[in-house]
Amino acid sequence: MIQGIGAATGVAIGKAFVLPHWELDLPDSELDAVDLAKEFERLYEGIRTSKNEIEYIKNEFKEMVGHEESQIFDAHLAILDDPVFMNEIQGIIERQYKAAEVAVKEAIDHFVSMFDLLDDEYMKERALDIKDVGNRLLKHLLGAPEVKLPSDTQPYILVAKELSPSQLVHLNPSHVLGIVTLNGGKTSHSAIMARALGIPMVSGIENKLEKPIQTGELLIVDGDAGHLYLEPDPLTLERYEGIRDEQRKRKEQLQLLATVDAVTKDGTFFNLAANMSSVKELDIALQNGAKGVGLFRTEFLYMDRHSFPTEEEQFEVYRHVVEKAGQSSVVIRTFDIGGDKQLDYFSLPEEDNPFLGYRAIRICLDRTELFQTQLAAILRASAFGNVKIMYPMISSVEEIRQANGILHQAMADLDRRGIAYDPNIKVGIMIEVPAAVAIADLLAEEADFFSIGTNDLVQYVLAVDRMNEQIAHMYHPFHPAVLRMLRTTVEAAHQAGIPVSVCGELAGDERAIPIWLELGVKDLSMSPQSLLRVKHRILNTNAAEAKKEAAACFKLRTNTAVEERLNAFAERRSFASGGSGTDSSAS
Repeated sequence: MIQGIGAATGVAIGKAFVLPHWELDLPDSELDAVDLAKEFERLYEGIRTSKNEIEYIKNEFKEMVGHEESQIFDAHLAILDDPVFMNEIQGIIERQYKAAEVAVKEAIDHFVSMFDLLDDEYMKERALDIKDVGNRLLKHLLGAPEVKLPSDTQPYILVAKELSPSQLVHLNPSHVLGIVTLNGGKTSHSAIMARALGIPMVSGIENKLEKPIQTGELLIVDGDAGHLYLEPDPLTLERYEGIRDEQRKRKEQLQLLATVDAVTKDGTFFNLAANMSSVKELDIALQNGAKGVGLFRTEFLYMDRHSFPTEEEQFEVYRHVVEKAGQSSVVIRTFDIGGDKQLDYFSLPEEDNPFLGYRAIRICLDRTELFQTQLAAILRASAFGNVKIMYPMISSVEEIRQANGILHQAMADLDRRGIAYDPNIKVGIMIEVPAAVAIADLLAEEADFFSIGTNDLVQYVLAVDRMNEQIAHMYHPFHPAVLRMLRTTVEAAHQAGIPVSVCGELAGDERAIPIWLELGVKDLSMSPQSLLRVKHRILNTNAAEAKKEAAACFKLRTNTAVEERLNAFAERRSFASGGSGTDSSAS
């Protein structure tokens, strides 16, 4: 057994296919000065071709697993636009009279070596992105063929020294049973993509192999424990075949719950809806029994374009989603551009801290023509089903009133045009900044409903950027401060008589179910992949017992104590339900 890093959960058993390692054949002669202009043109053409390919791959991957995961490729595009990286390449060509491909290779080696010297796992993983982008550029400059993965063979376990997102996007999950990479870890983009595709993966085994893995060797990949077995003995093979079959059986059993209501053992009903960024995600959500859409992120309509979408373009998408959802509610959040969501055609100012800057509702209230166009499209879709509007990042009463003023202008414009819409459409807000919690009682008098966005709320309350590897360990959704914020928000909503739901990642965390029961939150919206797992946990939970656990949690002083208590309760419920529960980690 080889101990690696469990990068994506699950067990895979199959024969290896070893991805050939591409060898470079670079020219070693210096250029003549008169050839420099031609070399720069070759470089720029290679960059343009590489960008076009990455954009195509990004869109392809977005169709597979959704918008958020596809943003991995934004980092690749950013490398090709990075002036430091490009200046390094151009400087080598100009000062050393070297061919473009040689300059690119030297620049890649320079930055990768620099990042590898840092004692920071996140930066080491980013070095892989530079290698991926640089190698793509190199292949175009050298005219080398793309290494293709087998598509017409028996299912296999893919083995590679490093596996780039560009290669991984072409994987067919029905052909690839598992993945093994010699380098990399949990934070690599390839690991993130493997998890999104549901492919078990083990990484970081390069220095632990006594001999290279050969195509055709039988492998066992245990992505949970990070174990890799080469030509396993019969007993180990039999044991893992049982584990794999149990995982498949569990998945099939969960699918049977798609049409079952989410009700606790003692009769408390939950409404489980889906978060989505694309129409394809809605199909998965409905297959998994989603009761409508609790959060439709509309930003994806504005991305991967060269201009803002028109009212008609937006309307067609919203109507399609609403009609697919039937009588179920569809909560459409107005665009949350800014922060980590940038548009090539919309020039936003450089900011030291964009997450606290010009974004979301702040842009909407500043660029009212864009906001009114989107509101008109949403209103038109409301004539075809049960639609609600939700404003993001609200921090004051004034913002709600200004937004509603623009909404009324959109209504008046539709009236003039004789276009139908729901005049009684419900309008709510996201609670995701501490200011909104502090004045939740005032906001509740202005809004028709609350939806708690726990992702941003947790990081703003704790002042922790969860995407920053150096402090990500401080991101604690069960921190006592967060629990108090949740209670304050829910109590304000209940006091005002308006509905309150949760749409952040905490909604898909099975451990949080006792918290929602104690607070009286019955509406949860989560990723489509989390729906059946959370429903299974609810079906095996006694609400009265869970409330007692949660009440005790609200009295604890540390997030560690809260997590330990919730984990223990979740484990007891799994045992009580015959051990068929699924992983209780956050989605």
